[in-house]
This record gives sequence, structure tokens and C-alpha cells, in this order.
Amino acid sequence: MAMEIERKFLLPRLPREQIEAGTVTIRSQQRIEQTYLAMDDDQEIRVRRLMDSATGSESYTHTFKKGNGMVREEVEYGISESIYKQMTAAFGLEPLTKNRLTGDWNGIGIEIDIYDQIDLAVLEVEFESLDEANAFVPPEWFGEDISSQKQYSNKTVWKSLQGGKFP
Repeated sequence: MAMEIERKFLLPRLPREQIEAGTVTIRSQQRIEQTYLAMDDDQEIRVRRLMDSATGSESYTHTFKKGNGMVREEVEYGISESIYKQMTAAFGLEPLTKNRLTGDWNGIGIEIDIYDQIDLAVLEVEFESLDEANAFVPPEWFGEDISSQKQYSNKTVWKSLQGGKFP
């Protein structure tokens, strides 16, 4: 299993000033729909539909994650549109939807997720090691570090949208 090491920040506003100044460069934008098929305290299984905003192309993934906080194990692979539709139709649950901006800030890759169903924007930075993640000093505009705050996790936000349909 691959290890995912990331820090998440509660982005107070989009970095328009940084984009205009050229310190943030946006490389791509995606529309993401994700639905969880199973979860417990430290594991989750989800499917996603990813739509590239520039080309309109779509791809689908199935992901298993284990762990909480900055370091988690992750297995992700592509699936067909047909499998995605069967999985989401079988459960009849509302997907979490968001726009993802992928870019660079001072040579560091960043992802900004802007959610539709709630007023939330999150900035993520992935790292090669836990030491690198712990040594990282974010700029003030990233906002509060929410890496260990479960209420901001995608699965917690998604579960709140289900109106009690998901245990």
C-alpha cells in the first residue's frame, strides 16, 4: 500500500492575490463527485468521478484508505464508468461535490478544494516524508492547519450530507 502524507489547511479565501502576483500557478481544474461505500473510524472505501474542466474528459476511481491525520495508507485505481454508475446507484446516496484546483506555490504542489454543499475551501500539500511534512512552515494565507481535525475530513463532510441514510 502506498503512503499518503499530507497536511490540510482551512483556506480563509481563494489566493487571488498570489495568483495575480504569480506566486501561485494553477495547472488544472477538476470537478469531483465522490461517494463513500463503506467507512469506520480509520478506514474508508470510496468511488470518484473526476471531470477535467479544460478538456471535459472523465475518469473514475475506486479508493481504499486506512488511517487518520497526516499519514494514511492508500490504494487507488481506475474503474470503468459502468462500474462507477453501478456502485453509486446501488446505494442511492448523495455524492460530495467540489472543484479542485491543482497548482504550484513557490515550487510546491498544492491542491485547493472548493466544496459545493457547504461553505468550505481546503488547501492540501502532499509530502514525501513525515519529517518533510513536520518541517513545513506554511504561509499565513494557507489558514489554520486542520490536518488532524476530523470534522473537516471528506468522509465526515460527506456523511453529514446523507441525512441519516448512512450508518
